[in-house]
Amino acid sequence: MRVLVTGHQGYLGTVMVPMLIAEGHDVVGLDNGYFADCILGPAPVDPPKVETDLRDVTAAQLAGFDAVIHLAALSNDPLGSLAPEITYDINHFASVRLARAAKDAGVSRFLYASTCSVYGSAGEDLVTEDAPLRPLTPYAESKVRVEDDAAAIADSGFAPVFLRNATAFGFSPRLRADIVLNNLVGHAVLTGDVRVLSDGTPWRPLVHAQDIARAFITCLTAPTEAIYCTAYNVGTETNNLTVADIAQSVVEAVPDSTLLITGESGPDPRSYRVDFSRARAGLGYEATWSIPDGARELYAAYTSYGLTSDAFFQRFTRLPQLEKLQAAGEIDQSMRRVSARA
Repeated sequence: MRVLVTGHQGYLGTVMVPMLIAEGHDVVGLDNGYFADCILGPAPVDPPKVETDLRDVTAAQLAGFDAVIHLAALSNDPLGSLAPEITYDINHFASVRLARAAKDAGVSRFLYASTCSVYGSAGEDLVTEDAPLRPLTPYAESKVRVEDDAAAIADSGFAPVFLRNATAFGFSPRLRADIVLNNLVGHAVLTGDVRVLSDGTPWRPLVHAQDIARAFITCLTAPTEAIYCTAYNVGTETNNLTVADIAQSVVEAVPDSTLLITGESGPDPRSYRVDFSRARAGLGYEATWSIPDGARELYAAYTSYGLTSDAFFQRFTRLPQLEKLQAAGEIDQSMRRVSARA
């Protein structure tokens, strides 16, 4: 299949693209390049890309594609709270515009990267895809809106599917440090402390970046009736753990590290455990990476590639990196590129 991947130079896209190519798909990317240079280890080889801002994509640019995998977003809750209007502009309005352009261009499948955080504060019970959606941040709210709006334009020639990813973890050549397991391992490597700022009690579902990529690859070729206007939670029940349990896995993976649960950030209302059985039954898909395996993978990558504090806290953390680009005049206040990237 000929596939357009938005956000191909991001954390997930950099893992997903080579896996798609290995499966025989013809891949083209679309990315503003905010994080293109945020590399740890060997530089990835990027596919050809469409040179446009996500907010300006036209149907003509999507002609000839069989599917669109839409990963691109301002994917950080603090950023969304800081600039909610830009979050909605990019994550909601531009995403729906992309879906409409894809439909107009004759693209038959639209694979949307949603999130399990749409469930918000769901308590102790496992939540299925039919559970009430209670998004607590502009980021999560924008995901709910896109699901609703994309489903509204579905028809016999345009099939959207909504992959509600658990919180991602694992190594990517374009690293993210501001997601829980990646962050805890980095702190442990750099400081010796596995520092938990909450009280450690909130539940989190986690899933490896490679498992997310496999879920999207599965949905590319699944029967239309299996994916049409369907939401799938992406992850595994084994990785439903409290933040304190996740931190303990880091202590066991990083030699001579110490667990510190400070509670300084106060209670975290985002707490939910997720049921992933629909993907097993409907797609024959199951995530395979465990949190301990991911912690060991990250420890090995961080130490072998020489992770530094400056890179970890600035280049690989979304908000400081975007602030740096704005200060340098590379992007404006609306997050648009001021000058074209080569």
